Amino acid sequence: MTAIRPPQAAPAESVVGAPRPVGRADQVPAGPPRPQPAAVHHAVLCVKAPGMAASGADGQLRGHGLHGFYRNGVRVVARMELRLGGMEPVPLQGAQTSAAEARFLGAVRLPGDLDPDPALTVERLRHADGVETVIVRNAGSRPARLPLEIALGTDLGPVGEIAAGHRPPDLPGQVQSAGLRWAGPAHSAVVSAKPSPHAVLAGAGVLRWDLEVQPGARWSVELRAELESTVPGARPPGGRGTGVPLPWSEPEVRADDDRAALLVTRSLDALGGLLFCDPDRPTDLYSASGAPWRFVLAPADALWAARLTLPLGTRLAAGTLRALARRQQLAPAPGRTEGLLPGALRHGGPELPPTCTATEATLLFVTVLAEAWRWGLPRTEVADLLPAAERALGALRDGLVDGFVTDLSRPAEDRAAHPVAARAEVQAQAHRAALHGAELLEAFGRAGAEEWRAWAAGLRGRFRERFWIDDLSGGRPAAGLAPGGQPLPAVASSFVHLLDTGLAVDGGRHESLLDREQTRLLAQRLVAPELDSGWGLRTLSAKSPRFNPLGHRGGTVRVHETALAIAGLAEAGHENEAGTLLEGLLAAATHFEGRVPEMYAGEQRIPGCPPVPHPAACRPAALSAAGAAHAVFALAGVRPDVPGGRVKVRPASTAPLGELELTNLRVAGERFSVRVSRIGVAMVEEAPADLQLVAR
Repeated sequence: MTAIRPPQAAPAESVVGAPRPVGRADQVPAGPPRPQPAAVHHAVLCVKAPGMAASGADGQLRGHGLHGFYRNGVRVVARMELRLGGMEPVPLQGAQTSAAEARFLGAVRLPGDLDPDPALTVERLRHADGVETVIVRNAGSRPARLPLEIALGTDLGPVGEIAAGHRPPDLPGQVQSAGLRWAGPAHSAVVSAKPSPHAVLAGAGVLRWDLEVQPGARWSVELRAELESTVPGARPPGGRGTGVPLPWSEPEVRADDDRAALLVTRSLDALGGLLFCDPDRPTDLYSASGAPWRFVLAPADALWAARLTLPLGTRLAAGTLRALARRQQLAPAPGRTEGLLPGALRHGGPELPPTCTATEATLLFVTVLAEAWRWGLPRTEVADLLPAAERALGALRDGLVDGFVTDLSRPAEDRAAHPVAARAEVQAQAHRAALHGAELLEAFGRAGAEEWRAWAAGLRGRFRERFWIDDLSGGRPAAGLAPGGQPLPAVASSFVHLLDTGLAVDGGRHESLLDREQTRLLAQRLVAPELDSGWGLRTLSAKSPRFNPLGHRGGTVRVHETALAIAGLAEAGHENEAGTLLEGLLAAATHFEGRVPEMYAGEQRIPGCPPVPHPAACRPAALSAAGAAHAVFALAGVRPDVPGGRVKVRPASTAPLGELELTNLRVAGERFSVRVSRIGVAMVEEAPADLQLVAR
């Protein structure tokens, strides 16, 4: 299964500003029209790796767009249309009950019934793993005798083609036992039913039952869709198996603002639906990037999800780090760098160059290992992963151009011959990785710690000298440096990474690439209307002539960057600004019923109008789910140093959620609970006995 690009107006690799052919408005382009990409902003999505289901709110699977049951990126069932007495039920309600499940309710009037109230209800309980239960209830005064028909079909199409708007033809069905079977070149699909249908019409793909439901009675059938591979090969990644616990504790959140508890609960539920494992490592869980478009391991996104959920334990971080260490480039190869993690080139928006997610993941690997160690990852597990972190640091050492970090995935000669821009957030990630790497090397008796600290100090000096743009407002960071050293003046949400300095010894913060005054100016810039939409941070300033509120990185609100800003601002002492962004995020989450998507439109917030969804946003997405939960956890300010035997607790003194109580967090693998009063004073109610508590 491979990741697919979300559908969008123009290909991600297209050149911004490239000339386009022009003609009369009524001219028809040559060739057949391009298919309309699938949109999912109104779809009811059920997700539990490696399965997924999508339909409209009526519950019918019609084969339109993304409709269907999927497994490992293959559409197992495209159509599952139900009729009772030849009629489709009138849809009454369709909603998720969890990340993996949905419930649909419809009504049917009995033929010839003079009563205007429908006597029959049809309930459909759907699970992402391919199981659907249909329940018919008769609340009328006479028996209901009528046929139930379920029309089925599939194309066994890959999700990438379907997402792009292509609809492969349906395959012919065959009768098999208590259901139907379809066979393709590489896979076959089977739908079985309990109880068995009274008739199976293979040509039409119909299962039929002749029902007689007495007044006050109910009848039900379970349908199960399964995918079989007909081509031998490596086993694909699986989901969290039966008996394998979630890789995090399940916290209890109580706050005066009850939106916080709903956001955390539903975000963790969404993240749980994205958990994968390698076939031979069932307990090493990691998260997919998101569904439906990137329902696979994307190293940078998986590491972010693991890092942002560290307050709930280190097991997700450990599983993710081990899975990625197995995928790390171990030796130099043509066009590849030793120590590099996999990652694709990511479109950077209309004003910024692309970014390489391999660079982000490689740098983030070191940070996640170091911070997981601070949160209590056992020393033996850290030692096992340390060689992979050293290789990642080696990739950083070999990837410098003019003292800055650009794209670690490109060979040194290619970087020298064809230089690219150095982005500000990459320098922040490299700076943090160098300091975290130095701490790990020193603690485990490895050489090189002082060299990395000296390099980080040099990067701070170079950054403050060359990455700052003075203007009438006092100045702002440059979003990047062009190959000739010219600052890129774009104003973007990527600035928030400059606030993310990382967890350090004794629960402290590492020194930032910005000085104190520069940090203050950045905090003011982040909550100004050009970036703050009222629902969260825009990826590009609304003042930009290239601003597009639906642009992936040209104006949308990406939830995890808003969450990073909230945490970073609170830790840097700019708590009022953090509270402003938190209010916008909570307000948006309420409209999404606590299940925040990957992104939504950066339209300015207007009273009475909800945030505008993005038709191509992953929902759920690992980054937004983990980030939203982290935004709440960060307000308690729990910053442990388990190797040093200390836990610092520094809550936001402004208490933007009112009184906040977080129960069943994890530090050193044990329960940790904290309550923050309405005046911002923390009281630790549970903690490991051997750790010293430090307030502020």
